[in-house]
Amino acid sequence: MYLRRGAVGYCKQIKINNVMEEPKVSVGVMSGKRIEFVLNGPHSFQGDKSEGRQVVNFSHGKIEFRGRMFNELLFVPMEQTSASFKLRDVTIGINFHWERKEDQIFKGELKFIVEGVSVTAINILGVEEYLKSVISSEMSATASLELLKAHAVISRSWLLAQINKSKELKDSHTGYNTMFETEDELVKWYDREDHIRFDICADDHCQRYQGITRSSTEIVKLAVEQTRGELLMYDGKICDARYSKSCGGVFEEFQNCWESQPHPYLVKKRDSKKETFIPDLTKEEEAEKWILSYPDSFCNTSDKEVLSQVLNNYDQETVNFYRWKVEYSQKELSALIYKRSGVDYGDILDLLPVERGTSGRLVKLKIVGTKRSRTIGKELEIRRTLSESHLYSSAFVVEKVLDKSEKDDESNTSDREDNSDKKGIPVKFILRGAGWGHGVGLCQIGAAVMGERGFGYDRILTHYFTGAEIVKLY
Repeated sequence: MYLRRGAVGYCKQIKINNVMEEPKVSVGVMSGKRIEFVLNGPHSFQGDKSEGRQVVNFSHGKIEFRGRMFNELLFVPMEQTSASFKLRDVTIGINFHWERKEDQIFKGELKFIVEGVSVTAINILGVEEYLKSVISSEMSATASLELLKAHAVISRSWLLAQINKSKELKDSHTGYNTMFETEDELVKWYDREDHIRFDICADDHCQRYQGITRSSTEIVKLAVEQTRGELLMYDGKICDARYSKSCGGVFEEFQNCWESQPHPYLVKKRDSKKETFIPDLTKEEEAEKWILSYPDSFCNTSDKEVLSQVLNNYDQETVNFYRWKVEYSQKELSALIYKRSGVDYGDILDLLPVERGTSGRLVKLKIVGTKRSRTIGKELEIRRTLSESHLYSSAFVVEKVLDKSEKDDESNTSDREDNSDKKGIPVKFILRGAGWGHGVGLCQIGAAVMGERGFGYDRILTHYFTGAEIVKLY
């Protein structure tokens, strides 16, 4: 059988012997000692009908439900089109500045399992229904059709690539390690391999998924339907299609954020059509010039109408992201690093770049303190260590203020007294940075600008994923 994506004339024909069925996906939504939920419509449980308000509790290594103990529970909707279920107090935006709880409604099956000392709620549903929620959760309903179609393809591709990767790792019986640690160095990255008993989680750690709580608009449904079964492919494999809010002007490469396995479709490139030159941002001098400037790129925009296409209400609480600044007093920074890392560095003497990636993002950073020094990486570990939630990105340069007289008016008296007798110890650190997120793959804000300028979703995708093809697999 030959499959062709009809919307684009140049899309390559690929012969496929076995057309895929639409896969199902299992999504870990929440965990807790006690989970309250509501079955909206009749659900089958062990051959009986269940409906209405329910609760499960973790008890002695099992799930307690209606006075009985279970290893796992499965509720299957008896009316597939109309039935749904509600989970109460789901935490969204975990570890981000806008973290909060909300009740969420889902379609599909509801499964409960035991993980550690908690019960985990899992939603099982078809990929296409899942995507309608992901697109609605990740993007605004005001987004252009071409942007939504591009996002549907990459979200579908990323999901199925992760499922395939998990299967390959399981079949190979080889260990997968996301951390390297010595006394002087910690290199750690975060990926969805953390999840063993379901495919992906519902938070930003994987893809933001909030069921039908964020109601899918007609344009979102259209974007998913018009790209049904379409994936990004490279050399016969589904692309690990990553995305972030703003690349900051240049794409980062995969191996600088996750395992050291380069992907030829996730390579450095300017986020621009008219500017192609890229300085060597792995060099400190070039990175500093780049980060402190405002180079032309698709994601260099302050157009509120464009930004509202990508940023939901809580994301819009962040206003500066293409270029940004964060300031810490010595007291604030030393306390923050201790709180976030559990390592007591004493007073912080310096934050030294050790290694940068292709977008200027720090892959490794050395923290120098009065008590000890240590190198940390990769980019998300750096961002988590230097922020109460997540620093916008690891593409930043550091300015130290040594002279207490240079402290601005916002610095309080206690800070001046604490540092007045500590000669040579910085009283303030100023971080000036670029971009929002890891910068690998599709830049959501840049893609929104491309959509507004008339680029079709195929051109958006081939801009961000070098050499990839769009193939319809089911």
